[in-house]
Amino acid sequence: MADTPVPGADGDGLELPCGETVDPHEIDLGMREYTCSCGDVHAVVTDVHPPSRFFPESLVAVLEETIDTDDEFESFGTPHLLGIVLEEFPEKVSVHDASDDGAVGYTLLWMTDFDARRLHEIVVELVVELMEHAVSHADDDAAITEFESQMLEFDVGEFVDQYRRQREFESEHDQPL
Repeated sequence: MADTPVPGADGDGLELPCGETVDPHEIDLGMREYTCSCGDVHAVVTDVHPPSRFFPESLVAVLEETIDTDDEFESFGTPHLLGIVLEEFPEKVSVHDASDDGAVGYTLLWMTDFDARRLHEIVVELVVELMEHAVSHADDDAAITEFESQMLEFDVGEFVDQYRRQREFESEHDQPL
């Protein structure tokens, strides 16, 4: 029998939000974007990518310490960040469970309709919303006012640009900050 010409045609492929299919074995751990045959570039995130891909280690530590999770993961991390994105944009995110595939090096794979930079902005925006919600429940009016004041000055696009420059996202050997 001839090989199928479409990656994943045997049912193991991941259908992307654009409708194209990708073989999860084509995705390596260093990838952050996938240039699709549809002409678009899709962000690639795996569960082994640390949350410091999106935020400085100091903020990651705060998120891990303050957010309780009720799932199989030890602490708040990349699966939760992408879960938030998936909840907000269900039609823009495709998820592949590779827990039974020891050949790929990851357990979960997310590919989005957004490129990596836009996904980064979305993750930051959603975490800021999460923080705003948490602060709104605080009993300290001064803390609420201070946080709201800081958020008025916070520019998501500028944060993402600076963070990506410092992380050197052009190389797969970037280091957390």
